[in-house]
Amino acid sequence: MARYAIEFLPSADRQLQRFPAEIQRRIVRAVETLADEPRPPGAVKLAGTESVWRIRVGPYRVLYEIHDKRLLVLVVRVGHRKDIYRKG
Repeated sequence: MARYAIEFLPSADRQLQRFPAEIQRRIVRAVETLADEPRPPGAVKLAGTESVWRIRVGPYRVLYEIHDKRLLVLVVRVGHRKDIYRKG
């Protein structure tokens, strides 16, 4: 199976940079696994969205889109579970 490219929206990258280094490493490791399997066990497609998926990394969440035709995983948001689903 082909590997997917991983890209972060600039806003998601800024969100990631706000976390301590150890948390950043854990999140990046989890996101890197999406290159081989963009729909791993435990990944959930968010209700009310067309193409946004979620993975858990401890109390943090990574929201991403899967673009199968381009073999791309696009990370759109990164944050703590209490904040990640708020609009804005």
